[in-house]
Amino acid sequence: MVFSVLRLRNFRNFFLSEIISGFGVGMSTIGANWFLLDQTNSTKLIGLMLSLNVIAGFLVAPLIGILTDKFNRKVIILWTYLVQSIILIGITSLLSISGFKIEYVYLFAVVNGMGWTTYISTSRSLVQEILSDQDYINGNSLVEISLQVGMFMAGAASGVIYKYFGFDFILIFNATAFIFSSIFLSKVKYNSITIDNKEESYRESFKNGVRYLADRPKIFFLGVVAIIPLASTMMFNVVLPGYVSDTVGGDSIVFGLSDMFYGIGGLLSGFIAAPVAKKISNNSTVILFFWISIGILLSFAFNSYVLVLFLGSVLFGLSNSSLRIVMNTTLMETVSKSFMGRAMSVWMAISLIIQAIASPVLGLLIDKFSPGVGFIALIGLMIIGFIIYFIVIRGVKQNQNTKYVRTG
Repeated sequence: MVFSVLRLRNFRNFFLSEIISGFGVGMSTIGANWFLLDQTNSTKLIGLMLSLNVIAGFLVAPLIGILTDKFNRKVIILWTYLVQSIILIGITSLLSISGFKIEYVYLFAVVNGMGWTTYISTSRSLVQEILSDQDYINGNSLVEISLQVGMFMAGAASGVIYKYFGFDFILIFNATAFIFSSIFLSKVKYNSITIDNKEESYRESFKNGVRYLADRPKIFFLGVVAIIPLASTMMFNVVLPGYVSDTVGGDSIVFGLSDMFYGIGGLLSGFIAAPVAKKISNNSTVILFFWISIGILLSFAFNSYVLVLFLGSVLFGLSNSSLRIVMNTTLMETVSKSFMGRAMSVWMAISLIIQAIASPVLGLLIDKFSPGVGFIALIGLMIIGFIIYFIVIRGVKQNQNTKYVRTG
C-alpha cells in the first residue's frame, strides 16, 4: 500500500516538509506568472522570465550535483531554504519601497531556478538514502502526492490571494513556508551514505559523474526520458497564462484553478501509478501515460472552453506525474547512491537547456500566433521522449533475446 512508508517517522517528516515547501513554491510561481502578465501584458516576457529561471538552474547544476554527492543532503536542503527565505523577504521589501520593476521579478526567477535545481537533485537523492529498495515506488508516489498537494492548495488559493492581497503577500508566504518546511526536515534522522570521494577535487568529481553516465548509455537515456515530463510541465506554465487570458477568456482565478486541477491529477497519480505499474509492467505504464499526455495536449490546442481546460489539466497532471513516479523509481533502482546527485544534476541541466531554448521561442510564437501553437510544440517534445524510451527498451529486449539465444 502506498501509505505504508508513512509509518516510518523519517519519511513522514520528509513528506510534511515537501507539502509545505511545494505549497509555497507553487504560490509564488503562479503568482509571478500572473503578476508579470498583469504588469506588462506580454507572454514573451513570461517566457524570458522562465528562461532566466532555467539558466540560473543550469549554471548551478554541476556544483549542486557535486555537493549532493560530497556532503549531507539534508543539510544542503536546509541551507537552501534559509537562503531563499532571506532573499524573498528582500525582494518583497524592494517591491514595497519602489514599486514594480521587472528586474525584481527576474531576480525572483533566478533565485527560484537555483532553488528548484538544488531541490530536485538533493531531495531525490535523500529519498534514495532514507528508504529501502522495496519502498522506492511507494516513496516516489508519496513524494509526488506531497508535491501535488502543495501545488493543489497553491493553485486553489493563489488566484484569490493574488487578486485581493497582491504578489508581495505571496512572496512573504513563500518565505514563511520554507521556514516551516525546514522545521519538519530537521527532524529527519538517518545514517548518511559513506562518502568515498571527499578528497576528490570538484573538477575530478564532476568528471567522474559524467564518466559514470557515459559508460552507461541506457541509464543516461532513461534519465533524459524522465526529465521530459518535468520540462513539458514547466513549459506548460509559459503557455497557460496567455491561453487562459486570450483563448478561454479567464482571469487570475481561472488561471489558479487550472493549476489546482493539474495538482489534483498529480495527486491522483500517487494512488494510481504504482498499482498500474505492478499490474501491466513499468514499460507499458510509461507508454500508456505518454500517449495520454500527448492526447490531452492535442485537445488543448483546439479548445476554447474553461471546463475542457479544467478536465484536461487533471488528466495532464495525472499522466505527467505518473511518468515521473515510474521513471524516478527506475532510476533509483539503477543508479548507484554515491552517483545519484551528479546524475540528477546532469539530467536537470539537460531539462533546463530544453526549457531555456524553448521558453522564449514559445513566448514569441504565442504572441505572434496563438497559445494553441504552444501546445503543438509541447506535443513534439513529448513525442521525442516517447521515441527515445521506445528505442531504449527495444534495445534492452534485443540484448536479452541475444543472451537467451547464446545461453540456450
